[in-house]
Amino acid sequence: MSEAARGIARPSETATLGGGCFWCTEAILSGLSGVSTVTSGYAGGTVPRPTYEQVCTGRTGHAEVVQVTFDPSVVSYHDLLTIFLTTHDPTSLNRQGDDVGTQYRSVIFLHSAAQRATAEQVIGELEEAKLWRRKIVTELASFTEFYPAEEYHRDYFRRNPGSGYCRVVIAPKVAKFRKQFAARLKPV
Repeated sequence: MSEAARGIARPSETATLGGGCFWCTEAILSGLSGVSTVTSGYAGGTVPRPTYEQVCTGRTGHAEVVQVTFDPSVVSYHDLLTIFLTTHDPTSLNRQGDDVGTQYRSVIFLHSAAQRATAEQVIGELEEAKLWRRKIVTELASFTEFYPAEEYHRDYFRRNPGSGYCRVVIAPKVAKFRKQFAARLKPV
């Protein structure tokens, strides 16, 4: 009998990550073993309960992010960040592909001093590995507030696989992730 069936709660942690378009990040991280929820939303700005339209102006200070709940006994925060930082371009300042603006910045919102230390460690390891020609510019910021995105943004890739953006941008990223991290995927 599984722990869940016996009513035993597994410990969970929260990570809040921005890697450009939240649709891409959500589609990738939701397939990772040990991740229980991935919610698209906004963090890091000054306007309470911003709308997508407000965030898109770049004037609210928010980034498109995902809030991830995960079981650290299955996927550590270190491994989660490594996967996150290798599935988007952490060397592009305020952009991912054609999406340009501070709302598309690469950012890790930190929930604790331990998360900050781990984030600094992972960035250092990836810099040393020289995976990119340029320096990692991912912002490390203290977490303050998360605002879930509007319902139509949530689980976007799964609900809209035929849309042009999903076929041209998200599907290739998900395919690359699934190939590169096949051993870390949720069972199908």
